[in-house]
Amino acid sequence: MAISVKLDRILLDRGMSLTELSERVGVTIANLSILKTGKAKAIRFSTLEAICHELECQPGDILFFDVEDSAVKAAE
Repeated sequence: MAISVKLDRILLDRGMSLTELSERVGVTIANLSILKTGKAKAIRFSTLEAICHELECQPGDILFFDVEDSAVKAAE
């Protein structure tokens, strides 16, 4: 997938566990784990906003576009 997630790195930088983030944003650990491992197909803006608020970061700090893995590039 061309959109990758760097949630684990941000959590490490902030010294926060996935459990703590889960409690702060009101999202289950299972759902955050799916996001963290890159298996999520979508994320609600409200969830992304809550994560960014708690981690004091921008969406681009968590999500990034990997050109090398882009399906659009592969289709050309």
